[in-house]
Amino acid sequence: MIKVAASWSGGKDSCLACYEAIREGYEVSYLVNTISREFRRVRFHGTEAGLVQKQAQAVGIPLLQKETSGDDYERDFKEAIRSVIQEGVRGVAFGDIRLDRNRQWAEKICKELGVRAIEPLWGRSSAQVLRSFVEAGFEATVVCTQANLLGEEWVGRKLDKEFIEELVGRKEIDACGENGEYHTLVTDGPLFKKRIEICQSRKLMRNGYWFLDIRTYRLVGKAHSASGR
Repeated sequence: MIKVAASWSGGKDSCLACYEAIREGYEVSYLVNTISREFRRVRFHGTEAGLVQKQAQAVGIPLLQKETSGDDYERDFKEAIRSVIQEGVRGVAFGDIRLDRNRQWAEKICKELGVRAIEPLWGRSSAQVLRSFVEAGFEATVVCTQANLLGEEWVGRKLDKEFIEELVGRKEIDACGENGEYHTLVTDGPLFKKRIEICQSRKLMRNGYWFLDIRTYRLVGKAHSASGR
């Protein structure tokens, strides 16, 4: 079985790609997550570092969390992957769907590092990705939206069948948020040994984006409560 790392933002696409890679027979040994050096949050998503750490704990796969800067992002990401190659990782799973520039970047990085780029979601329609995510039993919450496309009322919504039906068919928006229209945080699903319960949050507008600032949360066992934050 080939050991791989999963590029992990904490959102739906990276989570589904990890899940599909496992179903394809890969052994996902690490989740590789990048956060901004300035704010210690996932870029664009706004999810704080500690919450991603809890998420990885809920999944039960070791997390490699790397601080990055905007100017040196590629160098920092390669350093993170290089460190897990030393542990036997031979590939990286990405959640790219249709944007050629994203896949080309992933393939370039992996070629330079001598590992395989794995793209389980590539070529699917946005509707297919969303429906596969929900039908598999995953749960996610919208944590960021581009305010001029999706207003405040979308922040904090659950990604469910109603959500999908409202987005699919809107010409100005990619239903999966491929162009950064929105981002999510996965809180439960078949990969998860525990689920994340969001206890307190608030909505914030910053630089043209709405964010769900999650203040308190905890891990809850599938059958019983567990200690969290």
